[in-house]
Amino acid sequence: MNPNQIADHRGARHLKLRCSVLCAVLIAASSALPAAEIQVFAAASLSDALKEIGGAYEAATGDRPVFNLGASSLLARQVEEGAPADLFLSADEAKMDALAAKSLIVKETRRPLLSNTLAIVVASDSTLAFTSPAEVAEVKRLALGEPQTVPAGIYARAYLTQLGIWEKVSSRVIPCDNVRAALAAVEAGNADAAIVYQTDAAISKKVRVAYAVPAASGPKIVYPGAVVAGARQPEAARKFLEYLAGDAARRVFLRFGFRLAP
Repeated sequence: MNPNQIADHRGARHLKLRCSVLCAVLIAASSALPAAEIQVFAAASLSDALKEIGGAYEAATGDRPVFNLGASSLLARQVEEGAPADLFLSADEAKMDALAAKSLIVKETRRPLLSNTLAIVVASDSTLAFTSPAEVAEVKRLALGEPQTVPAGIYARAYLTQLGIWEKVSSRVIPCDNVRAALAAVEAGNADAAIVYQTDAAISKKVRVAYAVPAASGPKIVYPGAVVAGARQPEAARKFLEYLAGDAARRVFLRFGFRLAP
């Protein structure tokens, strides 16, 4: 091998070594990239199910859903004000419609996820009993989610109006920030009864269901989800939303008493 061939051979080996090192660096860098942290603004009634689902999702994918839980009305307002949300899970269509009208969600990602039913609950040791839902009109203190803005309260007001007793009941209503606060009012003895979701009634050992509203006679309850426009983690949010609509998440939701969206 002449000197020129030796030089070329050494140069090729050196180039190959540099390429190998560069590839190793790139692979190490890509594997060290942090997993996505997905900011999920979700209705308070989803709290327990989402925490379980979120833990399983993080373990499977590395992406971490971070939940901001509260009344859908409050969360929607936070989105409007520019809060860093990636995904919005509302307890009603109206809050999602309002954000869509302002182009604050990615419309093609919107999908109905779940449904629910209402229940009239009282303290576990309460002597109150209802043979008819109209008898709730005799309750002295009735806790509801705020009936003008909070989905659970709006649904409850619609149901009481349907029964023809809203005007009689309205002066006795204790409006609460969200459905979990209405449940807590009964648990603490600050209200004699509350109208909450069946799923909320199921997670409390301090209340019992005095009347379960049949799905056929109650209001139509739908939980939609959508990626927020301007999300910092849009692709990760899309993937988590798809997961929420999948079999693994659905099994958890059903176990917590939710129904699938019609």
